[in-house]
Amino acid sequence: MFDWDWAFTLEILPRLLEATLNTLIAAGAGYVIAVFLGLAFALAQRTPFRALTLGVREAVEFIRSTPLVLQIFFVFFVGPQFGVTLSPWTAGMIAIGLHYSAYLSEVYRGGIESVPKGQWEAAAALSLSTRDTYFRIIIPQALPPSLAGMGNYLVGIFKDTPMLSVIGVAELMHTANAIGSENYRYLEPYTMVGIIFLCISLPAAAMVRSFEAWVRRKLGLS
Repeated sequence: MFDWDWAFTLEILPRLLEATLNTLIAAGAGYVIAVFLGLAFALAQRTPFRALTLGVREAVEFIRSTPLVLQIFFVFFVGPQFGVTLSPWTAGMIAIGLHYSAYLSEVYRGGIESVPKGQWEAAAALSLSTRDTYFRIIIPQALPPSLAGMGNYLVGIFKDTPMLSVIGVAELMHTANAIGSENYRYLEPYTMVGIIFLCISLPAAAMVRSFEAWVRRKLGLS
């Protein structure tokens, strides 16, 4: 029987909104890590050092092939055995950033490979250094076709933040579980969590698409 309690919903809403802020912080920090580390992974797979290239490529495939929740457990619970003890927040953001960096590295790789061969040849003809070739010529052209994938993973990383609850990070799902356990009512907190995720994910996806279209217009690509 449907037994919705509006008074209870209004009572728990401030706690859920506070947890939403924590969720956004975790997702934002994890995404920043993923953006920069993913680019590092992508570039490391294009070096003339075969051992480095193969090592990074295998690491990326390993990260992509194992569940995020396992990586969260590994960073938080296994890390101390190697002398690396992290708070739940730090461990969670590192794990989620590392996980998505592997996916973003493939997005970057696709963008880099979409740059016409003539651009590489022109950079070589101008005797540009490897650093200048990438950061002044190649990457600025590789980013526009990569924006769609980067935006999708931004939304994805937000939706995966509930996994951080397994190590006690006080994000949205963790708070909903706590409220349900305290009051023996799960309908309202879980429903509100779903509504909050929708209210953030849908506008975020729309903004990403709008930003991608704006960039393409600015560059004359559409």
